Amino acid sequence: MMSRIVVMAALALALSGTAARAADPRYPDWPCTQAKVPVISLAAVWAGPALDDAETKWKDDAKVSALVAKLSARKTPLDEAEKSVKDFLAGSTDKTANAKLLFAGLFDTLNAQRSQVMSGLERVSRKQREAADKIREETLALQALQGATPRDEAKVEALSNELIWKTRIFEDRHKVVRFVCEVPTTIDQRLFALGRVIQQEME
Repeated sequence: MMSRIVVMAALALALSGTAARAADPRYPDWPCTQAKVPVISLAAVWAGPALDDAETKWKDDAKVSALVAKLSARKTPLDEAEKSVKDFLAGSTDKTANAKLLFAGLFDTLNAQRSQVMSGLERVSRKQREAADKIREETLALQALQGATPRDEAKVEALSNELIWKTRIFEDRHKVVRFVCEVPTTIDQRLFALGRVIQQEME
């Protein structure tokens, strides 16, 4: 039992250390190997005409707002989203104005999604550091209990079980973080792809 816990605790601390080394020094809580880019710049994803007041007015258009919500949802397949863009702009009387409104809405919404995901990742990263510290402390406490004379088997068993549970939670969170670290990139790709379709439909 003791050897199993030591191995699990060492694994948890190793995972924590890996995350810490991978973080951008400018963003100490950032747990991903990918560089943190806080916001997508407009110039990186839009080569069309200036958005002008579309940046604030897109929310006033009910059709555009509804379409933005659909297109920005990750559950909407990208090919379906691209078709929806084409259908919407094909039926527009002022294609350029509607294209600008649509992209402005996507830009705002997807940037907000990225920020929310990134904030969540950093919160989990802080919890992981705290958990790693706790696992380290309890591993040392367990070693002390194991070496005590006389040995309190009930306390050893209770702390052993608690360490196993906490280490499993740590490992599960680590796996989730690795998966969620891909989400900002996925959002970037969606915005770039939809922006390209919008610009193509304006030509």
